[in-house]
Amino acid sequence: MLWQGKPAWWSLTKRALHVRIVAGYFIIVAAYLATTGLLSGAGVATASGQAFGQLLIGALAVGLLSAIGRWMAQTTLYTITNRRVVMRIGAALPMTINLPYARLEAANLAQHKDGTCDISLRLFEHDRVSFFLFWPHIRPWRLRHPEPTLRSVAEGDEAARVLAQALEDTRKAEQEATQAERAQPEQSAAADYATSTS
Repeated sequence: MLWQGKPAWWSLTKRALHVRIVAGYFIIVAAYLATTGLLSGAGVATASGQAFGQLLIGALAVGLLSAIGRWMAQTTLYTITNRRVVMRIGAALPMTINLPYARLEAANLAQHKDGTCDISLRLFEHDRVSFFLFWPHIRPWRLRHPEPTLRSVAEGDEAARVLAQALEDTRKAEQEATQAERAQPEQSAAADYATSTS
């Protein structure tokens, strides 16, 4: 094992569950109800009550999404080894998914303002995975060719460095193995020629 980590729960909640958009929606609705209530002459108490009701519903929705986000983060574990990336994901239905480096074409790092990072794993064109199986551990909006992603990693720079080095070592080992396989028939042919001429 070269590196192991999990998502930062609040960053995952913001980006995967869009909790800020949900909160903003209920704030706008509450402001709209309060404004229209006042303009229609309903009175401050009635208008405030309508706005407060929406804010309360919004708070419950944000609290529920935050709890789900924390649950997702706590039940997720990303592991980088010298041979593969292992993703233990799934809050309700846990699963462990192995992604050998032979399946990876490249890895992309996306840095966020809160200091966390997303590391997306681009598979070869012929290798496809299910977007919904990996969600939310998938690069957003890449439906045609989904990319499994280590989401909202607090130590993203270090994880990316470790992954890049592991990928480089794997590619080098594969090239050396290929060169050795090509060289073996040539050596055998040379040995057979030497035997036949002796």
